[in-house]
Amino acid sequence: NMLMKRFPLLTVGIIAKTLMTADSLSSSSGGVAKDARSQGLFQTTPLVESLPLSKLCAPHRVYLKLDLLQQSGSFKDRGMAHLCATTQKVYTANRQREADGVNGSSDADGRIKVISSSGGNAGLAVTTVARKIPQMDVSVVVPETTKQLVIDKLRSLGADVTVHGANWNSADELARRWVDEAKEGAVYVSPYDNPLLWTGHSTIVDEVLDQLSETSNDAKVGAILASVGGGGLLCGVLEGIERNYFSDESKARMIRGSKVVACETEGASSFAASFNANPVGNNDLTMVRLESIDSVATSLGALEVTPAV
Repeated sequence: NMLMKRFPLLTVGIIAKTLMTADSLSSSSGGVAKDARSQGLFQTTPLVESLPLSKLCAPHRVYLKLDLLQQSGSFKDRGMAHLCATTQKVYTANRQREADGVNGSSDADGRIKVISSSGGNAGLAVTTVARKIPQMDVSVVVPETTKQLVIDKLRSLGADVTVHGANWNSADELARRWVDEAKEGAVYVSPYDNPLLWTGHSTIVDEVLDQLSETSNDAKVGAILASVGGGGLLCGVLEGIERNYFSDESKARMIRGSKVVACETEGASSFAASFNANPVGNNDLTMVRLESIDSVATSLGALEVTPAV
């Protein structure tokens, strides 16, 4: 359901029983995406105060989470790392069981290919992460609007890059078709619409709360601002808040009454379109699909946001 429509500035007390994944339910915040973190597939990034923004918002202090320092340059390393590490782990275990069932062999070798669609940060993230995982290859389908600089960078990182379609949705349709045709050894990787991505992204909340607690014994979070393209980061932020609220009393105090503010790019506001199409009290979810992306930031939007938000 569209929680953000019902509560435009979402209070933590309302988030109960939403966006939980198996990883969230079974792990403390320190154990979330632990396989990906232990393999160095994503990093803990600094949380720094912005003095100009704090001055504008005085007496409140404003902090920036510097996920541009992830290896690919964005927060998407978190979700892609958890998704790819989990995919490889499950794939290897399944091959091992199949081999043992046939002849008792322990040979579980075999490559797996992740196929994604992104002309921006998601493609760079999945390529950056996948190249660190043994036996994993990556193909990225990008729309025709993708800058040559990005295509060249993806190829330099080892991705097999195909240019297709006028927008991301066209590229995404081709990526999904390739996975369907492959039938085995290929996995579709959405740039934003997968619970494993959201759990990976949720680690950003774990780190923020840990880092804020180091600055003050009574630190409280007033609001978290999250950018929205397809909704993956927003889902991760909500999941991270929920997990910490219900698993750690000290962190629950930090975020009790906090708000989540969704921020979109003009010309790519698919979340706002669906948000406004669902009035308070409406139980029938209506998703709105944009006709086109009109923002100059062509890689920052999706025609339709994930229904999970």
